[in-house]
Amino acid sequence: MKALLTGITGQDGSYLAELLLGKGYEVHGIVRRASSIGRQRLDGLYLNSEVYERKLFLHYADLDDATTLRRVITKVRADEFYHLAGQSHVGLSFEIPESTCDLTANGTLRILEILRDLPHAPRFLHASSREIFGTPRVSPQNEDTPMLPNSPYGCAKAFATNLVRVYRESHGLFCCNAICFNHESPRRGENFITRKVCLAAAEISLGLRSELPVGDLEASRDWGYAPDFVHAMWLMLQQDQPQDFVLATGVSHSIRDLLQLAFEHVGLNWRKHVRTDQRLVRPADASSVLGDPTRAEQCLGWVRGVSFEPMIRSMVDADLQSLRSRIRS
Repeated sequence: MKALLTGITGQDGSYLAELLLGKGYEVHGIVRRASSIGRQRLDGLYLNSEVYERKLFLHYADLDDATTLRRVITKVRADEFYHLAGQSHVGLSFEIPESTCDLTANGTLRILEILRDLPHAPRFLHASSREIFGTPRVSPQNEDTPMLPNSPYGCAKAFATNLVRVYRESHGLFCCNAICFNHESPRRGENFITRKVCLAAAEISLGLRSELPVGDLEASRDWGYAPDFVHAMWLMLQQDQPQDFVLATGVSHSIRDLLQLAFEHVGLNWRKHVRTDQRLVRPADASSVLGDPTRAEQCLGWVRGVSFEPMIRSMVDADLQSLRSRIRS
């Protein structure tokens, strides 16, 4: 089996690559050509001579370059295609809305058009987002919840999510949406709130900084564990028929809960180190987010292995270990 991944250098892409390689796949990843190469999440694979260029192959292409995308896709001839790439930071999408929509929305359209022309198209998964629901009018949110995005990123994902459904129903492609609620890990980028909090707790405990500015303390999210989510993505492409699935935990936690857990893990009182900053509050944001994973549990047999508390503690521990290694060196 061959799999092709966009976003392979990201959190989800790196975990998915490891999962697929463990299942005996030949894995191909699409990466952007840039002046600096940042592939730290893939180092365990990229620097392994038994894996790289034998079982794992990387190809240069950009989501705004249809010609190069077509060349890579037709060359690899994958059995499964996981589309995980795009500008995925919600807050940043308010600052760079045009590039967010081009990469996230039109990038998906370009790929679907290429797949439509292939004589044997791979099974296709698009990593959608709970941001398509915006500020939902019902809770919890499931696959039938209306899309009411309230950010440029959410609008772009809603566009791409609907396109996947259209190409499935109109062109007969095996394509589906993984509607992912927030999912975290030690590989999460430092511009996301969970990693910001965990890294700050670690740094403050080591005396490397003194405070952390945050936005809305009462905002809550349904936070899951990234490796659990990529396993569900793989399960989705193993089904007889394609369909969309909400991937979530069904449990919500506030920013306040996150702060208390992370800081307590290093023996600190978060109230002594955290200050609110209204500049960090998004122009439009859903205060309470909760997903309903019932369909994924029933149809895929999806079982999550790591809950919120041990996940956050592992993220703090990973940052502590990394920081101590830097200090020693």
